[in-house]
Parts: sequence; structure tokens; C-alpha cells
Amino acid sequence: MRIARFSIDGNVAFGAVEGDKQDELVLDIIKGIPFAEYELSGTKVPLSKVRLLPPVLPNKVVAFGRNYAEHAKELGNEAPEAPFAFFKPSTSVIGSGDEIQYPPFTQQLDYEGELAVVIGRMCREVPRERVQDVVLGYTCANDITARDVQKREKQWARAKGFDTSCPLGPWVETDIDLAAANDLTIQTTVNGEQRQLGSTSQMIHPIADLIVNISEAMTLLPGDVILTGTPAGVGPLSVGDEVAVTIEGIGTLTNKVVKRG
Repeated sequence: MRIARFSIDGNVAFGAVEGDKQDELVLDIIKGIPFAEYELSGTKVPLSKVRLLPPVLPNKVVAFGRNYAEHAKELGNEAPEAPFAFFKPSTSVIGSGDEIQYPPFTQQLDYEGELAVVIGRMCREVPRERVQDVVLGYTCANDITARDVQKREKQWARAKGFDTSCPLGPWVETDIDLAAANDLTIQTTVNGEQRQLGSTSQMIHPIADLIVNISEAMTLLPGDVILTGTPAGVGPLSVGDEVAVTIEGIGTLTNKVVKRG
């Protein structure tokens, strides 16, 4: 099931996305929330009539860096032996169609297309054999990065945590199991031109490793998001660019870059 979060007439709701053709998609409004028992209402609204919101509002976004060897290499870094985590605050999250605001403190704003894991239940110290049980589903992410700031400041809070630096969407796909999620094609385009093309099979540390690693240290809550790293091919964005991250079996996350004003 594809679960979207949306607003219509000032109201916010979750809905199941139905249909195959983009211009014919409809939302069956969900009674309840996807992190507990819910049912479909049967009340349907065209996707074209709503505003898509970030598919979840995470308490925290845990991101893993340098999880693709070629990406680590292209930036002159060694691939870490163990998963390497950092945080993006909830205020960095935007949805598909929202604007990425180019902040004034950077001269190099980079895209990083990624697979995002959405946690479905409160959990801690998750054993490897139970990882599938704590995952609600998967969505597309773009780990927008102020690259010059990242290099200059070393600590990544400003470089990766500024407002609008974590686009997520367009929805959460729940019908992908853990094995399939570790072998999905990721593509990033800028103004329609391909910039990244990779597969989650290239991850150094697969999804189970990442969830086991971070849940050893902290409690994960329903709606929390884990970013799994980006393939090689990252590069700069300019004001006016449209960047799109497409992941096999999920969909396309699209955002335009504007000057923060």
C-alpha cells in the first residue's frame, strides 16, 4: 500500500494511493493513523485536488553517511568500518512539491538521493531477525547538503540540518519487504538530466545493520525516519533547478530550489 499524508480544505489526513497513471491517482482517506489500527473510509479524492505533505512527521531523522563506497571515494573519504550516523532535525523535513530554500551561508548546495526507512512502532535494541517487524515502509529522500559548510565546520549540524534540507515523499510504500528494499534502483535527476544512478544493493551496511546499530543506542518512535546513504554522483544545485529522486517500486520525490527570502 502507498500511504500519503495530505491536506485538503485546511484538513490534514492520511490516505491510500490508488491507481497506476499519475493523472488518475486517487486517495482513499484513512480512518485513523497508519501506526495503529486503521481502516479505509471509502471516501476518495483525486490526488490532483490535494497538497501532498511530508508522508510522516518524524520525531527524529537518523541519517547514515558514507554508506556507499563510491560516494565516499568521490568526496575523498574512507568508507567507515561501522555505520556512521548523524541527525537531521524535524524542522528540516519538507514534502514532494515543496521548495528547497538555498540558504545564504553556503556557496555549494548538493543533492543526495537516498532510500528512507519509516519506522512503524516504538522499538529499542532490535534484534536482526525482528527488523522487518519495526518497519512501516519506505520512501524517497534527498539529503540536501551545504557541502562547503560540511567541509569547513566538520560537525554537520548546520551543513545538513538547515530548514528544507530533508525532502521526503511522495508517500510511504508498505508492500516492500526487507530483501527487496536492499536491491532497489535509485536515480536522481536535475532538470530532467540524470545525475545519480545506483542500487541499494551497493550499500556497505544494509538496512538491518543500520536499524540494529542505531536502536542499540536509542529508542525509535513511530514515524521516525532512517536515511540509508547515497550512491555516487552527488553534485551542486542552483536556484531554479528542479531535482527529482526516483526509487524503484516507490515513486518520485520532486522539489524546486529557490533563494531563501
